[in-house]
Amino acid sequence: MKLEEALKSSRFTDEKHKAGLNILYTAYWLKSHISSALKETGITSEQFNVMRILKGKHPEQMCVKDIASRMLEKNSNVPRIADKLVAKKLVKRSTSKLDKRETVMNLTDKGLQTLEQTNAIVEDLNSRIIGISNEEGKMLNELIEKLRLID
Repeated sequence: MKLEEALKSSRFTDEKHKAGLNILYTAYWLKSHISSALKETGITSEQFNVMRILKGKHPEQMCVKDIASRMLEKNSNVPRIADKLVAKKLVKRSTSKLDKRETVMNLTDKGLQTLEQTNAIVEDLNSRIIGISNEEGKMLNELIEKLRLID
């Protein structure tokens, strides 16, 4: 669907303005599809993100602030997300042996199994709804990263 159709407007300052809106709209569109697909697993996209971050360090533990620094959504409340994952027995939380003030987490066996299931769901979803080739994806990634050169 064209952006103009989705927003029911064709008034953009210029193509750069339209591109910015298109990226925002597409990000929300993709997140909505992922959230819907994850419902069957009982986890949110933010919980999925935390679990993927933990998997990257598995079997090592990670402290909450390191997880927060790697989140896609930087304003995510990682301690609250962790509480929900602990309640579901998907992650284990403990106090760091090196710094007693620091909370560390790692995936449980159930968390690893759930993550494997959710990864398969998200990969299947991506293959169905992202209608570009790998080469086009590479070009798109380069353009999007070019946008963030200011950071």
